[in-house]
Amino acid sequence: MTTSDKSSHTHTDSDEIDLGRLLSALFDYRWAIGGITLLFMVIGLGYSLVATPVYKANALLQVEKKSSALSLVGDMTDMLSGRQSDTSAELELLVSRMIIGKTVKDLNLDIQVTADYFPVIGKGIARLRGMPKPDIVIKNFTVSSEHIGKAIKIYVDDSENYQLEFDDQVFHGQVNKVLDADGINLLISNILASPGQSFTLVKQPRLDAVRSLQQALRVTEKGNNTGIISLEIEGDDRKRIKSILDSVSKNYLQQNVTRKTEEAESSLSFLKNHLPKVKMALNSSEELLNQYRQANESVDLSLEAKSALETLVQIEKQLNELTFKEAELQQLYTKQHPAYVALLDKRKTLADTKKELNQSIKRLPKTQQEILRLTRDVQVGQEIYVQLLNKQQELNILKAGTVGNVRIIDEAVVESAAVKPKKPLIIAAMTMLGLILSIGVVLLRVMFRKGIEGPEQLEEIGISVYATIPLSETQAKLEQQQKKRTHRQKLRLLAIHDPTDLAIEALRSLRTTLHFSMMESANKVILLSGSAPELGKSFISVNLAAVLALGNKRVLLIDADMRRGHLHKVLESPQSLGLSEYLAGQNQLKEIITRTYLTELDFVSRGDTPPNPSELLMHNRFKELLSWAEEHYDYVLIDTPPILAVTDAAIIGRYAGTSLLIARYYKTRVKEVDIAIRRFEQNGIHIKGVLLNAVEKNSSLYYGGHYQYSYKD
Repeated sequence: MTTSDKSSHTHTDSDEIDLGRLLSALFDYRWAIGGITLLFMVIGLGYSLVATPVYKANALLQVEKKSSALSLVGDMTDMLSGRQSDTSAELELLVSRMIIGKTVKDLNLDIQVTADYFPVIGKGIARLRGMPKPDIVIKNFTVSSEHIGKAIKIYVDDSENYQLEFDDQVFHGQVNKVLDADGINLLISNILASPGQSFTLVKQPRLDAVRSLQQALRVTEKGNNTGIISLEIEGDDRKRIKSILDSVSKNYLQQNVTRKTEEAESSLSFLKNHLPKVKMALNSSEELLNQYRQANESVDLSLEAKSALETLVQIEKQLNELTFKEAELQQLYTKQHPAYVALLDKRKTLADTKKELNQSIKRLPKTQQEILRLTRDVQVGQEIYVQLLNKQQELNILKAGTVGNVRIIDEAVVESAAVKPKKPLIIAAMTMLGLILSIGVVLLRVMFRKGIEGPEQLEEIGISVYATIPLSETQAKLEQQQKKRTHRQKLRLLAIHDPTDLAIEALRSLRTTLHFSMMESANKVILLSGSAPELGKSFISVNLAAVLALGNKRVLLIDADMRRGHLHKVLESPQSLGLSEYLAGQNQLKEIITRTYLTELDFVSRGDTPPNPSELLMHNRFKELLSWAEEHYDYVLIDTPPILAVTDAAIIGRYAGTSLLIARYYKTRVKEVDIAIRRFEQNGIHIKGVLLNAVEKNSSLYYGGHYQYSYKD
């Protein structure tokens, strides 16, 4: 039960620490996050200022809900089908190539003229400075097929002259004079630009221009089945977009009127062809009736026959009207359409009635049947003929006064304010983008960071942390100065240059810890090693030696990294007389010990790089050196190579009473430290603790309780 609770508590603490690290990382990088967010906001503001304003024009049309005024049978279509105006078809018609193509042709929209500016910001800066928009007015521009879609450059010489350049050829032209050059025919009627201004001229394929306008034009119906159509278009040229909408509206209205006129002409043509035939049939019927009456003078119709005659005439009249109506419906619908089906049903009903009536007529006397038939033919013919004459007069009147069923309610107008760019929205969006990106980068960096982030990570696996040494900004400045220094300038040690630096204060704390911990040590030798290079091992070695020496303790610092050691540069000591020469038997012990500018600190440099450093360290002379040093010094510090790179540290560690491992904040992984300690243990060396170097001053350490105070007078 206790184990379970402890485990649960451990996981909870870990989760809280992880969340705390994420939050503290955001706090640590608050200035970077704020700076990036501000940068994105400035970019958004800059874009809003230099972006070309886009304006919107709109117009309103109405498609009236009524059937064609040119219908041969009036409103019969609505009665048969209940049909209303199909606005969706009109919407498609508005963006058809028939309408849009005429607009492209009328306004020369296949000709693209673009003034050249400095890339990205040039146009916006010119607009902000209030400079007039350069332009050239092209009256005619045609090119051969091989030049369609290719850019042609126009350079303005003055208000009357210009240069045309394409395919590495230059031609000179004048305003209001046709320039005919190698398949290009150009007529510029006016130049509204200063000398030196250039333009890019492109003749687009007509179909591309039509498609481009179709995509730019927005056509919608306002409401549901209202017949009110809204036209909208956006663009940076106010006059241009207004002209486009006016042209589209005008062309749509004109085609509607033309279509109605064509319907009238088609109907008139039908009547003109049909009237002579009806007239001939009527004359023939009248002649036959007269001949029959002359041959049978006493023949007259009975009341029953007269009633049947009137009914037949009405039926024939209605059937004739349906014939005319069918001619109209055939141009609009298939035979499966409800209106067409209703017409056929009505015709069948009339035909059935006519058939029944004819059956009753057959019961009349032969003479009555014949006179009734002839009289019926005459009366029906007269009705049809008069009907066609009346319809012809109506169509002539309608043709003369055709207005169509479309009208322009609102002509094109351009909104005074630009619809794009939406400056507040862009600035807000860019600010949010900068904030999200900067926070995301920080969180990703923290999540994917593999190095040690705090002493607690080492303590969790049982590794003792002897000291956390803060990252010194002063040391970073000193290193930069040392790279630029001349040979006469001396290197400055941080412990001497800034003894109140937090890193030096941490080393003083380490000095106190060592004072008590070494009371139980076998000797005075302190080994300093690391798992890998560039962890700040040499910085700690030389400054710890200086701190110990400033505490009135005799200190000997030995640079045992005979491969890459560089402590001699920091302490202004010669390299040639050093540890490698002594171990090789070339120099005596006292010859390799160098006095430093600190009274209590002596130094042994690494010497020249030998071919076999590990073998030299195993020589008995190294043991003799350490034995002599213990008798003459209070502390002997040995700076060794990384344990995971070479075995030198494992050899030296056998002679050290205190062994310390150095790890670097954010760089050294916990696993590396663990492996390094195991490597030492395999060689019988106990690591007393770890020095966590270059700890950055951030809120995550404050959150974990690991922070330093600076105390100055």
